Amino acid sequence: MLSLLHIENIAVIQSADIRFEPGFNVLTGETGAGKSIVIDAIGAVMGERTSRDLIRTGANGARVSAVFCALPALAWFGENGVSPDENGELLLERELLGDGRNVCRVNGRPLTVAQLKLLGRQLLNIHGQHDGQQLLDPACHLDYLDSFGQTGALLAEYAGQYHAMADIRRQLDGLRMDEAEKARRVDTLTYQIGELERANLTAEEDESLTARRDLLRNAGRIMDAVEAAYQALSGDNDRGAVELLADAQQALSSGSRVSEELAKMGEKAAELRYAAYDLAEEIRDLRDSFESSAGELDQIEGRLDLIYRLKKKYGSTVDEMLEFLDRSRQELEQIQYADDTIARLEGQLSRALEQAKGAARKLSEARKAAAVTLQGRIEDELSQLDMPKVRFMADFAEKAGETGLDETGMDTVQFLMSANVGEELKPIHKIASGGELARIMLALKNVLAENEQVTTLIFDEVDTGVSGRAAQKVARKMSDVARSKQVLCVTHLPQIAAMADSHFCVEKGEADGRTFTAVQQLNDEQRCRELARLTSGDLLTPAALQGAGEMLAQAREYKGTHR
Repeated sequence: MLSLLHIENIAVIQSADIRFEPGFNVLTGETGAGKSIVIDAIGAVMGERTSRDLIRTGANGARVSAVFCALPALAWFGENGVSPDENGELLLERELLGDGRNVCRVNGRPLTVAQLKLLGRQLLNIHGQHDGQQLLDPACHLDYLDSFGQTGALLAEYAGQYHAMADIRRQLDGLRMDEAEKARRVDTLTYQIGELERANLTAEEDESLTARRDLLRNAGRIMDAVEAAYQALSGDNDRGAVELLADAQQALSSGSRVSEELAKMGEKAAELRYAAYDLAEEIRDLRDSFESSAGELDQIEGRLDLIYRLKKKYGSTVDEMLEFLDRSRQELEQIQYADDTIARLEGQLSRALEQAKGAARKLSEARKAAAVTLQGRIEDELSQLDMPKVRFMADFAEKAGETGLDETGMDTVQFLMSANVGEELKPIHKIASGGELARIMLALKNVLAENEQVTTLIFDEVDTGVSGRAAQKVARKMSDVARSKQVLCVTHLPQIAAMADSHFCVEKGEADGRTFTAVQQLNDEQRCRELARLTSGDLLTPAALQGAGEMLAQAREYKGTHR
C-alpha cells in the first residue's frame, strides 16, 4: 500500500507530505484547491506521462517520492534486479526537470520512465472521470471482459496462430498479380539481374580498387622512397646495411670464444642482420608491385566508374548490390514459379485459417463463460449501489470481414444495460445517466480489481452525478472494498467523506504574493466541520454541524458491523 507521498513544486503545491493509512482515505476541499494535483503527483511517480507545465512557476524542477509497504511478490522485482529494503518498503522517486528530462529511481537505483510505469501499474490503479468515457466506448468493452476473464493465455495462443495466418496471406498477396503487371515486373527484374551479372562484382571490390588506384596515382613519389630505402639496406655500388651488419656479426663472433659478452653482442648483430634482410625483401616486393601495364590506372578508373553508376541504382556498397542481386533472383524465381508457390501457400493458408479459427473459438467460449459470470457480479454490485432493477449483459457479435477474425479474435463485444423494469437492453452510452455511469464504472472496477495484485485503488472524483441515497450506497461500497485493499478517493460528497478511515483536506491559500496548496489530515472535530461545509457551504450552522456529527456516527456504526 501507499504509506507516504512527498511532493515538491508540483503546480500550486510547493511542498507537502501526506501519510496515508490502510483502509479508506479521502481527500476533500474546495473546487480548484488542488485535490486532483495530488492525484497527478501520484501518477507522475508511477511513471505516467507528465508535462513540464506541471512544474511550479519559478521552480527549476519538481520532485515526487512515494513509499510503499506490505507489497505483493512481484515478478518485476526479479526481472529488474530491485527489491524492497529490509523493512519491506519500496521508495519510488521521480524528478521532473525544466528541460523536459526525467530522473527516476526505485530504492535509489536509476530506472527508465517505462520501467517505472510498468512497476507503478502493478502497485496501484488510478480511476478518474475519463474512465467513464472508456465505459461508453464499445471498443474498450472487450478489454474489460478479457481482464475479468483472465483470458491472456488463450489470447496469446490465438495471436500466434492469427499472425502465422496473416503472414501467409501477405505472401500470397505479393504473388497474386495480373499478367500485365507480372510481365512488367519480370522485364524489370531481368534487366536488373543482367546488368549486375555482367558487372561480375566481387565482395569489397570497390575498396581494393580504390586502394590500388590511390597507390598508382602516387607511384612516382612512393617509388623514390622505396628505392632509396632498398638501396640503403641492400646496396648497389656501395655496401648496404645488411652486408655491414654481417661484417659486424662476423667480427664479434671471432672473439666470442674468449668473451661471453662478445658472444651475446654477436647474437644481437645476427638478429639485426636477419631483420634488415627481411625488411629489404618486403621493400623489394613492394617495389615490384608497382610494375604495371601502362593502362592499368585507366582500367581501374573505368571499373570504379561502373561501380559508382551501379551504386546509384542498387546500393551504396558492392555488398549491398550483391544482396540486391540475390533478392532479385529470388523474386524472379518466385514469379516464374508463382502458380506452384500460390497453390502451396493456399494449402498452408487453409490449414492456418482452421487453426486460427479453432483458437478463436476456444477464446470466444472462455469469453462467453466469463461474460455470464461478469453479468451476475455487476448486477450484484449495482444492487448494492442502489440500482437493484438494473440488467447488464455483454452482447456478442461476429467480426466482419473475409475471415471473420482480427488480432483480438472472432468476437465483437458491447455492454448493454437496462436501468428500469420493462425497458429493453440497450448500449450503455444511449441510456446511462452520469450517476448511473459512475456507479457502473465503480462496480466494474471493483470486480476487476479482485483479479489484480494491486493493493491500492485511487478514485478521482468518480462520484460525479451521484447524490442522496445512491451516494450513501457508493460510500459503503468503497468502505467494503477498503477491507481488503487500500482506497484513496477524491470526493465532494459528504456521505463518502464521512465513511473514510482517514480524512485529508486540501486547502488553497496565499503567502508572499504566491498561491500555495496545503494538505492536512483532519481530527474528529475538523472532520465534522469539513462535512458540514460539504453539506451546507461556508455557513456552518449548529444544525449543519449536528448533521455532520450524525453522519460520522452512522459511518462508524456501519464499519463496526461490517468489518
